[in-house]
Amino acid sequence: MSTLRAGLLSRRRRAYGYAVALAGAAVLVLVLLPFRGGALNLASDVAAYLVLVVVAALVGGLGPALVASVMSAAVLNFFFTRPYRTFAIDDANNVVALTAFVVVGVMVSWLVDLSERRAAAASAAAEITAADQLRTAILAAVGHDLRSPLAAAKAVVSGLREEGVTLDEHDRRELLEAADEALDRLTGLVDNLLDLSRLQAGAMPVHLRPTALEDVVSRALDYLGVAPQSVVLAVPGELPEVVADPVLLERAVVNLVANAQRFSPDGRPPVVAAESVGGLVRLRVTDHGPGIPVDDRERVFKPFQRLGDTGTGLGLGLALSRGLVEAMGGRIDPTDTEGGGLTMVLTLPVARTGDTS
Repeated sequence: MSTLRAGLLSRRRRAYGYAVALAGAAVLVLVLLPFRGGALNLASDVAAYLVLVVVAALVGGLGPALVASVMSAAVLNFFFTRPYRTFAIDDANNVVALTAFVVVGVMVSWLVDLSERRAAAASAAAEITAADQLRTAILAAVGHDLRSPLAAAKAVVSGLREEGVTLDEHDRRELLEAADEALDRLTGLVDNLLDLSRLQAGAMPVHLRPTALEDVVSRALDYLGVAPQSVVLAVPGELPEVVADPVLLERAVVNLVANAQRFSPDGRPPVVAAESVGGLVRLRVTDHGPGIPVDDRERVFKPFQRLGDTGTGLGLGLALSRGLVEAMGGRIDPTDTEGGGLTMVLTLPVARTGDTS
């Protein structure tokens, strides 16, 4: 609990609390003293100083609140109870009022501190729960999605080394291609994990410069090995350049197109289109699949979320794509496809002269 408390209130915040307690007591003297014995009575003065105690508790916690309570009681006694400018009290009612003030001040300080401790404990518990959920998701992913391509590559290597098994050149080539594909898939999964961790740590290097979007889309489709007619491309060559890191932008486009291909029904290939609107360029990756309910759309951008997709992959593609695009100063928004399906809209600013870094 002490660790929670230390984490909740920094030294600077506690210092501010003590400053509020000491300075506030002096300021209230200057404000209230002209009204002593006139428009305001001791009850009003006590109420004002009780507010000071609460503020000190909210700013700095228990210590500053107790200091404010003691200081306020002393100031009220010295300046606002008869005889003035002494610590003597000639009215029993004032003794009761000041005693009640100290008790209430201490209770308020304790309650505020208790509330902050409970809030800190709840926050820590929520962080632990989130970390446990993330760890469970990672273990589940590693247990299947990372191990599957590794097992496939291992099986191929073991088969090639098996004594007494004769393979012709065609069979050997097929086995090696299967191992190569499995290792490529494994490399991609590990790269996504590493890149997402870099994004979350703020350690992803981003090199912005004017970039031709049509070139990036072309490289992304080549990387995916997109067959003719499997993606409808509508990216005009006269689009203005965008401010982007071309390598990171290609990664984002690859993930968006791969996701659209995964959910596109046969005979209705995904569409990759772009347009310039004002000072922005929008790339739309459209599929005609089942779509995603509005309430679930933000979930697909969280790591390890696949929303019913039973294919391989860690569920990192969309999370990584949004992180990469936001790191470049852009955004990705999901919208409905006319006639059914999902459209991912990637928006980036148009490059101007001198837009390099």
